[in-house]
Amino acid sequence: MHDDLRAGTSDLLQQTLQAAVQDQRTVDEKRRSTAPLLDGMSFYESIRHDDDRGSVTEIYDPRWGWHPDPLVFSYVFTIRPGMVKGWGLHKQHEDRYFVLSGELELVLFDPRPDSSTCGKICKVFLSGSRPRLVNVPKFVWHADRNIGSSDVVVVNFPTIQYDHSKPDKYRLPIDTDLIPYSFGDAKGW
Repeated sequence: MHDDLRAGTSDLLQQTLQAAVQDQRTVDEKRRSTAPLLDGMSFYESIRHDDDRGSVTEIYDPRWGWHPDPLVFSYVFTIRPGMVKGWGLHKQHEDRYFVLSGELELVLFDPRPDSSTCGKICKVFLSGSRPRLVNVPKFVWHADRNIGSSDVVVVNFPTIQYDHSKPDKYRLPIDTDLIPYSFGDAKGW
């Protein structure tokens, strides 16, 4: 009977392993993310200096050569826990995000017909504990979701100044059927 139990356990192990999906690699040898980005997206890993008094984080320096467009405007926005801002798209400018604190899930959808990533969804996670810049290309739908337990604080360095008389902002509801992604029961607009 003991052998029957062991055989049944072995069968159970094989059955579950056959049904399982192995995790895929998420970083390369230099610990860089292997997740595919949309055409035109890039990151810049920033530098954070910590000591016994606190920290200093470098947010943006044109000498990095990260983005070809100059720094012309910036603003800070926040998102409350569990909330989503999006879907939004810009025709004239790129967003360039830097998370100061909190945790952000940036979800992007590429509808650009000439892009090699047309029709693809891309998700990236940004947080104050891993300082880096990321850009959102023109004509890419994007939504920002706070996945942390406190407000997420984001600095944006868009590539053009905001025009209050004619905002370069186009919106879809977060539950639109036009984008193949669901935020579940998250709230926002």
